[in-house]
Amino acid sequence: MNREAELFDALDSTTSTNTKVEALATYFREADDADKLWVIALLSGRRPKRPVTSTQLRQWAAEVSGIPDWLFEASYHVVGDFAETVTHIAKLEERMVKPLAEWVRYVEELKDLSEQEKAARVKAAWAGLEGMELFVFNKIITGGFRIGVSQKVMVKGLSKATGVGEDVLAHRLMGDWSPHTTTFHDLVLGANEGDDHSRPYPFYLAYGIEGPEGTAAGAGLEDLMPLGDPCDWQAEHKWDGIRGQFIVRGGQHYVWSRGEELVTDKYPELEALRKALPHGTVLDGEILAWKDGAPLPFAELQKRIGRKSVGKKLLADVPVIFMAYDLMEHLGEDIRQRPLSERRALLEDIVSNAGQPMLTLSATLPFASWEEIVAHREHAHTASIEGLMLKRLSSTYEVGRRRGDWWKWKVDPLSVDAVLTFSMQGHGRRADLYTDHTFGLWHNGELVTFAKAYSGLTDAEMLEVDAFVKKNTLERFGPVRQVVPELVFEVAFEGISASTRHKSGVAVRFPRIARWRRDKKPEDANTLDDLKGLIR
Repeated sequence: MNREAELFDALDSTTSTNTKVEALATYFREADDADKLWVIALLSGRRPKRPVTSTQLRQWAAEVSGIPDWLFEASYHVVGDFAETVTHIAKLEERMVKPLAEWVRYVEELKDLSEQEKAARVKAAWAGLEGMELFVFNKIITGGFRIGVSQKVMVKGLSKATGVGEDVLAHRLMGDWSPHTTTFHDLVLGANEGDDHSRPYPFYLAYGIEGPEGTAAGAGLEDLMPLGDPCDWQAEHKWDGIRGQFIVRGGQHYVWSRGEELVTDKYPELEALRKALPHGTVLDGEILAWKDGAPLPFAELQKRIGRKSVGKKLLADVPVIFMAYDLMEHLGEDIRQRPLSERRALLEDIVSNAGQPMLTLSATLPFASWEEIVAHREHAHTASIEGLMLKRLSSTYEVGRRRGDWWKWKVDPLSVDAVLTFSMQGHGRRADLYTDHTFGLWHNGELVTFAKAYSGLTDAEMLEVDAFVKKNTLERFGPVRQVVPELVFEVAFEGISASTRHKSGVAVRFPRIARWRRDKKPEDANTLDDLKGLIR
């Protein structure tokens, strides 16, 4: 596994995209096919199932290191990464040499062993590896394979090594595959291209419209003017659901989420579309919770996410529809390179002819000027609408995030002023700083927790808050510190709904720190009733 260790060390030690691409290209030219296939799988999120628990790994690591559990835990919280912590404390005894594919098999075989046998094999690996090889093994066994390389960068390196186009590779790497079901040659070089009826297309992602402050909230009419003539554009709502593709091929239907998860079984009511749509149809759209002719909040849709099975009551309480807004394949033909205006016309016919209530068309918004677009945005914040989409009528359907033809303009986020109550150390490079914060709002004279957030502060502010936490700790709970309730921050979020699972009675979506309210005292922060008043 030395070659993979060198690759991941090179990827982790630079922020240069070109350097990462070159390192990947060199690896894909030289490594064995079986190992290359697993690198592609690991970097695209297809990790082997985790065969051991975090508790087991921590216990075994403490035993290997010969230090007390509490000291190992303290060391782990300082380092911020379990794989790196074990890499520092394990001692090489007798070197074990295996290629990457065999090490992955070594990890997968743990699932059928007793706890004692698992412990022995994991400890043997820790004693047989060192340095970056040990780090890679630990990443495989923990399932936390994040090394700062996106799938797009990986595809660039693979394309440079093989000569296969990036867009072609991005499509071939989509779908339900694993190194157990294909080979490097079949997957990358396309020997079986087209045989997989379930394979989706890569999604086209929009860039956000931003103002001088670098946020959508700071954008205005002047930021739309560079887009040119409004007549060249199509506008529609940005729906707050689950981005997905609906595929009908070979007499079967498949539903894919943007995260490349096959979720067909999660939405059985969509099965009726299989007979209503022509063979060789691939729709791009949004899965939305929908009832009585109107969208439900995203929080309702979350009740169906992650469920192993969907019962009759849940189907009745939270039915879904597929809101289509683009057509990628028509009668078996890939039409992504046709202009949006043509794809849209075909899509309108398909939805109309299907005649199914669970398939609807994302309506376009009428406008003749950018001023009218601004007005549409001001009224776009509803239960399942989070802004606008602007698409050039002549645009083709591209792969990944491309600047120029597709833009998203979210509505201004909701926000409240809240008091910092608890803080926890971060991970990785921020492991020695208190960067993960908990916030509370006033209710009956007490601060009630409603959200946690760890992004939004500048580096200088982060250091300042960290110093405050360390000097103003009231009580410690392991890695968490309760602090003097003195600092006030504006906490922004994308959505809000009532919740019986939270002590506050409210769930907020995507909370983050918008700014440090140095001008406010803790008693000036918002109340829980203020927050509940934002629920629509």
